[in-house]
Amino acid sequence: MKDFFAEVGVLFSYPRHIVLLVSRFVLAYGFVQPASMKLHDLQGTTLFFKSLGIPFAHMFAYIVPTLETLGIVLLILGLFTRLISLFLAVIMVVAIFTVHLSNGFSVADNGFEIPLYYLIFSLIFISFGGGKYSLDYLFFEKGMQ
Repeated sequence: MKDFFAEVGVLFSYPRHIVLLVSRFVLAYGFVQPASMKLHDLQGTTLFFKSLGIPFAHMFAYIVPTLETLGIVLLILGLFTRLISLFLAVIMVVAIFTVHLSNGFSVADNGFEIPLYYLIFSLIFISFGGGKYSLDYLFFEKGMQ
């Protein structure tokens, strides 16, 4: 009976990896527009960050969209998934508390709903990594099994 449950566990582990793959793509796509908007108007991004009271606004106007863009690429590849997800999670926490929280939950009111989902996605990748269909698995985990 123990072998049966082990086999069932293996069988149900495969969809997990597909879900992680699709989730990485969805999260990466979610960062495309925000990163692009920030990169195309760094001066506006700096002014916006200053208006929020973010220290070193000029520096973060470069760092945030760079990390978001790097996040898009690394999430698609599934490379350094845990590390980039940590950075993206920090960005989402800051976004929630500085921009969205005062608007309530609803995305319709520019609330924290979408950043919260991105934060949760990031926490999932921090916890589980990129899954079997990732470069992380190919380079770092496959040889360990």
